[in-house]
Amino acid sequence: MSETIRENNVGGVTLKKSRSSRFWPRWIPTSVDDIIAAEKRLLSVVKTGYVQEHINIGAGPPGSKVRWFRSASNEPRFIHSVTFDSKPDAPTLVMIHGYAASQGFFFRNFDVLASRFRVIAVDQLGWGGSSRPDFTCKSTEETEAWFIDSFEEWRKAKNLSNFILLGHSFGGYVAAKYALKHPEHVQHLILVGSAGFSPESDATSERITRFRATWKGAVLNHLWESNFTPQKLVRGLGPWGPKIVRKYTSARFGTHSTGEILTEEESTLLTDYVYHTLAAKASGELCLKYIFSFGAFARMPLLRSASEWKVSTTFIYGSEDWMNYQGAQEARKHMKVPCEIIRVPRAGHFVFIDNSTAFHSAVFYACRRFFNPDPDNEPLPKGLTFA
Repeated sequence: MSETIRENNVGGVTLKKSRSSRFWPRWIPTSVDDIIAAEKRLLSVVKTGYVQEHINIGAGPPGSKVRWFRSASNEPRFIHSVTFDSKPDAPTLVMIHGYAASQGFFFRNFDVLASRFRVIAVDQLGWGGSSRPDFTCKSTEETEAWFIDSFEEWRKAKNLSNFILLGHSFGGYVAAKYALKHPEHVQHLILVGSAGFSPESDATSERITRFRATWKGAVLNHLWESNFTPQKLVRGLGPWGPKIVRKYTSARFGTHSTGEILTEEESTLLTDYVYHTLAAKASGELCLKYIFSFGAFARMPLLRSASEWKVSTTFIYGSEDWMNYQGAQEARKHMKVPCEIIRVPRAGHFVFIDNSTAFHSAVFYACRRFFNPDPDNEPLPKGLTFA
């Protein structure tokens, strides 16, 4: 049976509908090209010049028997990144996004950070505008290698050797694991609302254990272990997907924002971008159950590796962040390198959107030794607090 393609415009998003039968429509709502185009629209609010790049990382790490996509094909894969114009000799800041996000989430930060850094924002393999190989990892170790090794191949291709590495949430977990494996390349580590420090044995897990015992908890735990992701819901809703995404962005960064709400233009552009990144082929999102147990407790918590830390680290948390900063406090007790924990007022988990001005101050303070000849005497910026 021949296929016909129709295009529909829903909430400013073009959706392609493929009908192989009159009774079972299959929606194909996005593509890498659509994601890159949505990213350009979102970055139209950024005044700093930039270059979008698809960096070839090959078929898999050299010497490894496991290809990125676990197939017999030698097809190369790509990491999408955006490099912003900077002053000569500016220190390099590489930014890694969190789960269910992409590098465009930092759109409110690029102009200010690029005034002092060479900023490079990266879409992790399987996310955003990067390649989306079939994800068939079967263990925590394999899943970590998927992200760490693909990032290392991107670093080699970009010919970077010394950079400041910033990761948000799940991206903080990946950044920390990368710095543990390749400390020689990381000058300083900035973990923003980082996930992955607390084990399931943490005292707060008692509440999760009690919840699991309820029928609702049992259902949600089953969905988690079955790798049911929020993205599957967005895809499954077809033409109604953009409306669900719009409700989320309008609520999280609008009516329920803990800080500065998005403008109407920002909200529209971010909704468009987020929809395309969520509705694209499932790939990196399927890492979730291998990295975390239900309740976002790390299966291989970073706390266990705290004594092995070789890179000075700054933790940044929003004052209303649902991520537990006490895990970082516990890790600091075992670290043998300089470590600071900074809390940003009027901000939740997306601290860099909620209170971008204070977030920038926190990042500049974390990197003061790259700018100030006397960093030890620089005071903590007003409004920020140590934890």
